[in-house]
Amino acid sequence: MDTPVACGSCLCGAVRFRADLPSKWVAHCHCSMCRRAHGAAFVTWAGFPGDRFTIEAGAEQVTWYESSPGAQRGFCARCGSPMFFRSTRWPGETHVARALFTDPLDREPAVHVYYDAHVPWVQVGDDLPKKGAPQPK
Repeated sequence: MDTPVACGSCLCGAVRFRADLPSKWVAHCHCSMCRRAHGAAFVTWAGFPGDRFTIEAGAEQVTWYESSPGAQRGFCARCGSPMFFRSTRWPGETHVARALFTDPLDREPAVHVYYDAHVPWVQVGDDLPKKGAPQPK
């Protein structure tokens, strides 16, 4: 049996990717870094083990920016679409902006994270858990 996949791309289509399902999680992030990187009130991410995620076309178009120590954000150098996130905090994972998938995923968002940093000008009306910043171990 074939592994189910979800595919997507950046705005211009130069960068195309695929992720083998199942995903690890899907969550809305309200941290200031995600908000600023995407120019949005929050960003919905889908997390995948690194070995289940592939950039199928345009890998040379992906520019990685170190947004904070140990964290990198990948965007399309051609159209500017913010696309990916990886960090030493979650080694071996690739986080993909949920809105870039053209195929359905295997799950819906389950939580709002970094909600303690949310913007006051958007009211979240769902019943999902709202968590603050993760505490250091």
